[in-house]
Amino acid sequence: MISRIDLRGDALPEGPALRDLLPRADFDVAAALEKVRPICEAVHHRGDAALIDFAERFDGVRLENVRVPARALTEALDALDPAVRAALEESIRRARLVHRAQRRAGHTTQVVPGGTVTEKWVPVERVGLYAPGGRSVYPSSVIMNVVPAQEAGVASIALASPPQADFGGLPHPTILAACALLGVDEVYAAGGATAVAMFAYGTESCPPANMVTGPGNIWVAAAKRYFTGRIGIDTEAGPTEIAILADDTADPAHVAADLISQAEHDPLAAAVLVTDSVDLADAVEKELAPQVAATKHIEDRVRPALAGRQSAIVLVDGVEEGLRVVDAYGAEHLEIQTERAAEIADRVKNAGAVFVGPWAPVSLGDYAAGSNHVLPTGGCACHSSGLSVQSFLRGIHIVDYDRDALAGVAHHVVTLAEAEDLPAHGAAVRARFGWKVPESK
Repeated sequence: MISRIDLRGDALPEGPALRDLLPRADFDVAAALEKVRPICEAVHHRGDAALIDFAERFDGVRLENVRVPARALTEALDALDPAVRAALEESIRRARLVHRAQRRAGHTTQVVPGGTVTEKWVPVERVGLYAPGGRSVYPSSVIMNVVPAQEAGVASIALASPPQADFGGLPHPTILAACALLGVDEVYAAGGATAVAMFAYGTESCPPANMVTGPGNIWVAAAKRYFTGRIGIDTEAGPTEIAILADDTADPAHVAADLISQAEHDPLAAAVLVTDSVDLADAVEKELAPQVAATKHIEDRVRPALAGRQSAIVLVDGVEEGLRVVDAYGAEHLEIQTERAAEIADRVKNAGAVFVGPWAPVSLGDYAAGSNHVLPTGGCACHSSGLSVQSFLRGIHIVDYDRDALAGVAHHVVTLAEAEDLPAHGAAVRARFGWKVPESK
């Protein structure tokens, strides 16, 4: 059901050479880019009409309007199962606690007497958020996108999710209910690349956004790449992934359950166990069979994900070697199920989020830990972070120097300008003090 990669015995290679030995899903955004290009340009030139046509083509429903009416949000919340509402409200509460603490205060540094640099943090003015709606419904992704944007102080927040034929062309009612709980009333029935294009270009019903965030399939990732430079993005999210670093103290039933929990997302989802215990590896394989048989989405998602090239049990000589392997892998979600798990977790360098010990499964982070589940995938955790309040803030430097402060450094500015063969830079300083500007040679 799941393959093995044996890295025991020989010294582990460094850097990219080690990364190349590890499993990863095929996810060709460049190829998808050419397919989304005409879709994005159709939205650019035809606006809402293109969105309506693409909804009929891709989602099997003919829309009358792209924007969801306010009454649909209210009705969805009124009809929401009370238990689901309570769970969403608790998820929102915990997410606010964590993200509110991420707010950044401006500060002023006095460089010299009379010369200061102030850094202030300004929220993005308008964001377009995306909540997937393909194989599953993700109200949790609504929370993970909206809460940090709100806590950052973003003034204008819009959300898009694919139209559903089963619900008259509206996004899934649980998505709408989550929006209502969060106070987001600008919601659009648009999916995939069309939603990203709508936010990037704007249409008759939807003003353009400065930034687009949220997870999605390869078409969402390709559209984000297409618009990079025109709009800000969070990341080109690929298929979800879990890596578990475990030793012989781990419970194989827990490990197997956690691998399956991510495999049920998508046939390209990655489930990777890194362990120095052959006994644990054997026990996990034995646990997988009955647990997979007892779960849902077996044939269309779980089995293909576990059997795919992106999933494996990786055998290593020890936990130290395992730590090197998971750092090279850079997992979206990394569980540490070893002795002294907190100490090992503190040494992790590359991961979207780290889950410590047997009582912090990835599922907790997906819904109610308070952390954000919009995280870098495909090894991008080595250079990127998950979605946070910081994602929606821009740092601006304000430079304030008086005459004496400029005079004290003017000769250095002129010297460096001349060293870079940019004499007009130096002349801009000389002019303030009546210094003669040397004639060009």
